[in-house]
Amino acid sequence: MTTTESNPSGTGAASKPPFMIPILEKELDDFETEATAFLAKERDEIDFIKFRLRQGTYGQRQPNRQMLRVKNPAGTITSDQLDAYANVAERWAPLGKGHITTRAAVQFHHIPLVQIPEVLRYLGTAGLSSREACGNTVRNVTADPWAGIRDDEVFDVTPYAGAFVRYWVRNPLSQMLPRKFKATFSGSEQDDGLSKIHDLGFIARTKVIDGQEVRGFKVVVGGGLSILAREALLVSEFVPVTEYLKVAEAVVRIFNQADELRKNMSKARLKFLVHRVGEEAFNAMIQEELAKEWAQRDILPDDLLYLDDEEAAAPSLDVEVVQPQAHEVAAFEEWKRTAVQPQRQAGYVSIQVKVPQGDLTPTQFRGLATILRTYGSGRARTTQWQKIVLRWIPEGSVYNVWKDLGALGLGGGGVREITDVVSCPGTDSCKLGITCSMGLNRAISQKVELMNITDERTRKVLINVSGCPNSCGQHHIGNIGFHGAAIKAANSDRQVPSYNVFLGGDRRSGQSLRLGTLLKVKIPAKRAPEVVERFLALYEAQRQDGEEFNDTVDRVGPKVFEDSIRDLTVAPSFSVDTVEEFMDWERDVIYVLERGEGECAI
Repeated sequence: MTTTESNPSGTGAASKPPFMIPILEKELDDFETEATAFLAKERDEIDFIKFRLRQGTYGQRQPNRQMLRVKNPAGTITSDQLDAYANVAERWAPLGKGHITTRAAVQFHHIPLVQIPEVLRYLGTAGLSSREACGNTVRNVTADPWAGIRDDEVFDVTPYAGAFVRYWVRNPLSQMLPRKFKATFSGSEQDDGLSKIHDLGFIARTKVIDGQEVRGFKVVVGGGLSILAREALLVSEFVPVTEYLKVAEAVVRIFNQADELRKNMSKARLKFLVHRVGEEAFNAMIQEELAKEWAQRDILPDDLLYLDDEEAAAPSLDVEVVQPQAHEVAAFEEWKRTAVQPQRQAGYVSIQVKVPQGDLTPTQFRGLATILRTYGSGRARTTQWQKIVLRWIPEGSVYNVWKDLGALGLGGGGVREITDVVSCPGTDSCKLGITCSMGLNRAISQKVELMNITDERTRKVLINVSGCPNSCGQHHIGNIGFHGAAIKAANSDRQVPSYNVFLGGDRRSGQSLRLGTLLKVKIPAKRAPEVVERFLALYEAQRQDGEEFNDTVDRVGPKVFEDSIRDLTVAPSFSVDTVEEFMDWERDVIYVLERGEGECAI
């Protein structure tokens, strides 16, 4: 079996970081063999679906087309890999773009199955893997995108996140779990890994034991969005790094053995078990598992650690400083306000790039790669809010980066603010999609841009959109959230594309992150931007001194917000005058609800 890996030892040349997931040539050969046999009708469809899902290949609502999901483990990505993504988008993706997901992976849509083996081989040359990016497996492991450079971190979690990735990829225990399993790592209590909404979350901590400072993690379990969204519960305030993989295995083993979860795939996530039995009982289950024979051996991360000396690859701070021209100062400073963050390494900054709808063209992928090579260390991190964080940028190069981003159409400001709407692909490609969430994203973004909001607190309001209840757009954690639905016309059985509305969530990290409340309303899709406008107006009219949006929601209650849009909830009657409301955003045909079976539950 041939393994393709740059610098397999994981310790060497700074200019060539190691691959986090080894690329196995035989695995790619097997995929081509099985795909060819399936296309020749020599394989059972259900068996083949299970097989291809483990290689990150997902069926779309469009017949004979696949979505390919590629992992960026812990969000890590290099300039060479960005170039590889550009080539995939250009050569194989009919839409000519890649899409950053809310798990920091990158998806390409509408690719015929016959071409997938070629794409996988090409991605493998750049150290990019789709292994277990789909299916009932340990999915892409996310992490704090500022790990290793943030000033408040306890230690860099990247090596340990990498060890976790390497431990679980291709692990026989995790190839057919009751449902998907999501894990994350954070470097500080700020928790930019968003552990509260994960099956398993690790937050870096240290503890003095026998006079020695020991690294470890606060561990939480059982978080998740989608149906019955829940926040994770505590496993332990401190698990040493020598034990965290063993504790993780105990949790995965409990999940895998929970046969009752397999009876209803819509309720098969770990959170259903954790929250049914409660924190104390689940922790007792972990201790019982750790007492078994398998757990009596050491499971150390040492040989699996992902070691990449980014600082050794950082550019010199001795750069020519270019200042913005007078007419550029205001726009430049406004962009810097949310995009630029000082690193703990003096003289360097990180730059968070706003990626509208999470979509990047080949030109943009290549442009970002060039920026990283020209001004940075060749390293970046993708995020769970569909952005890219450029790292190791000298302070003196910030203006040049801004200009280059602007030329790519990526120089927009307001990262993680009201103009930065998060959404999933919805009915553009997903079998489970009910509405065109990407279209609504663009409509809301245009609405709030035209509103020219300058109020500092109003700008902090975050909006998330999902095309169905499954929350790939993380609608539960937007201050204002929408998920796709359908209602009937007032005068016929025709359907109107619509949205359920959530209020009071928050996708900021740390203690701010929280789940929203489902309002008792449904809104026709074409009216959703007006819902946003009314909610913002109500907030500004009702808030007291110093209140953020959620503070006002908590004080006045959700019914006040519901009442402010009550007239918008009335289903339209079908007629020539109202026909636009019966077409979804960016569609020119009458809406009909068409929803397939999601493959991850197969």
